Amino acid sequence: MAKHKDGFLPIRTNLFDRIFISVVLFIAISLLWMRFLEPLLPLWVSTVLSVILGQWIVRKG
Repeated sequence: MAKHKDGFLPIRTNLFDRIFISVVLFIAISLLWMRFLEPLLPLWVSTVLSVILGQWIVRKG
């Protein structure tokens, strides 16, 4: 049976759910960054922010 965790996310999640949410957010942030912010800031900034956000979601979510 999968271990569910109650965190700041509005749903009960297990580890796979939190990793999936992090990957989807990584893709969404990257696409939005390339569309709106790429001329101002390089893409690696988006990658660093997405990885930090993903780690936070996996650990605390």
